[in-house]
Amino acid sequence: MTLLEQLFDGKLPRLAMFDLDGTLMDSVPDLAAAVDKMLMLLGREPAGIAQVRDWVGNGSRVLVRRALAGGLEHEGVAYELADEALALFMQAYAGGHELTTVYPGVRECLDWLREREVKLAIITNKPAQFIEPLLEEKGLTGYFQWLVGGDTLPQQKPDPAALLYVMDKADVVPEESLFVGDSRNDVRAAKAAAVPCVALTYGYNHGESIADEQPALVVDDLRELVASVSGLR
Repeated sequence: MTLLEQLFDGKLPRLAMFDLDGTLMDSVPDLAAAVDKMLMLLGREPAGIAQVRDWVGNGSRVLVRRALAGGLEHEGVAYELADEALALFMQAYAGGHELTTVYPGVRECLDWLREREVKLAIITNKPAQFIEPLLEEKGLTGYFQWLVGGDTLPQQKPDPAALLYVMDKADVVPEESLFVGDSRNDVRAAKAAAVPCVALTYGYNHGESIADEQPALVVDDLRELVASVSGLR
């Protein structure tokens, strides 16, 4: 018996949906490089990795606005400046992702689920244009049947729309589905969709403990989710 099977009363979910940044990959080094390039092109001081790590999780537009504001609160940033900065950021981020790494345990978990014919999907607030190239670059193509980006639908997490969209495509009900993420937006989206959520401790949650959001399960490594007493099976 694995933790995943315990979560589903001895069975496996038919569908497992994953967040991307902070869940499957540590993308902050590349995001921070793009943010800093954007800021320097605007004549501003770079933000650095530590600050960007606290700002990610709500999509590129919000990340850019937070960088311009120098903090999580960004209501005072002018729309015209934000649009100009977003274009610079998107151009810089498209230049490469060599600093992005796949977290330990991710491939083992995905392999385990795929071998058992669990349908897999990615739901991220990252712009859709970056998802497939990033998966290909990091050797994660072929796992996921559905890829939903932050601009695929009008709504983004924590709205549950993307989870409901994928469940409809997969013809699966919430009780047969799982969402795996690292931030409060992930947990809140899953709860709004009535989907059990597994949360990871190592991701990006604005410096707060993900356990405070009370997901169904908290793990430090995705291998914990699919490991039995004797290890991966």
